[in-house]
Amino acid sequence: MTDASKIVVSTRIRLARNVEGYPFPSHLKNEKQAKDVIRLVTSGLARLDEFKIYYMDNLSEAEALSLKENHLISPNIITKRGAAALINREESVSIMINEEDHLREQCIVKGLDLQLAYETMSEIDGRISRSMKFAYDEQLGFLTACPTNLGTGLRASVMLFLPALTINGLMPRVIKAVARLGLTVRGIYGEGSRAEGYIYQISNEVTLGVTEEEIIQQVEETVKKVCDLETAERENLKNGPDALDVRDECLRSYGILTNCAKLSTEELVKYAAGVKLAACLGYIKLDDVTQIDELLVKMRPSNVNAASDRELTPTERDAYRAQYVGKYLRKIVENR
Repeated sequence: MTDASKIVVSTRIRLARNVEGYPFPSHLKNEKQAKDVIRLVTSGLARLDEFKIYYMDNLSEAEALSLKENHLISPNIITKRGAAALINREESVSIMINEEDHLREQCIVKGLDLQLAYETMSEIDGRISRSMKFAYDEQLGFLTACPTNLGTGLRASVMLFLPALTINGLMPRVIKAVARLGLTVRGIYGEGSRAEGYIYQISNEVTLGVTEEEIIQQVEETVKKVCDLETAERENLKNGPDALDVRDECLRSYGILTNCAKLSTEELVKYAAGVKLAACLGYIKLDDVTQIDELLVKMRPSNVNAASDRELTPTERDAYRAQYVGKYLRKIVENR
């Protein structure tokens, strides 16, 4: 059976909801209505885990970028007036208020665990619904700003590391096959983004006419099939005619990251993918490949500035990143 822990990065469940009696966020008449929605949501979460509220109007550019880089808010909410986000202490749950819909509730967990993310989000959604009435239609389900979210309003997405399928040129066929099942493949930051570092998201397209359980089951079954394909292609990479070139590329990535004097974000994403693939193929010893995923988040520009306690210049940031990454990898990786 395929070991999904070296392929699946994370799982996300997102719910879209709107408050009955209020226009969708793009048509809110004034700031008071926006604040009313925020108040209703926060009152519904009063007895839940501690949430910190972030008002988009009050966030600095660096703070907003950090939340986006950590997948806690969407790029779209940053510039919206009267918008806010509630984020729990573990940063596993975030609730965006007055984005495209009044509520975009999401839970992110490591690895492949759609059921855990769904149960967590369902509990929170139930608590919020006690303080307000969601816009709902018997035929159309939950009413949303975008018709593609009508019905359950649920998006189940799984982030996967698919280097072998990409390198062997099979991703276009995978994307078409997934689309025929009513699912979609996107980049690391969702719709319109690129697949940086061989990272892709698979999620459902259809939310109307299906149950939440059916959505979760279909996404999980599809993800497992893609994982099986990726596992097979990794064997082809390791044992195929270009095996030496693949090994060389992977080990060069490790060599660059542990010896460079400066390192841009783009370079880190590229070479970290090579190091992670090296671990997956057994070229280096790294027991927990999720450490590479955590490193990528930690070394995003806003997070580097936060770790330095000051605003670094781009050159200073690249030098800091190179030093930190090199030291970190030498500590966790054992060469074979």
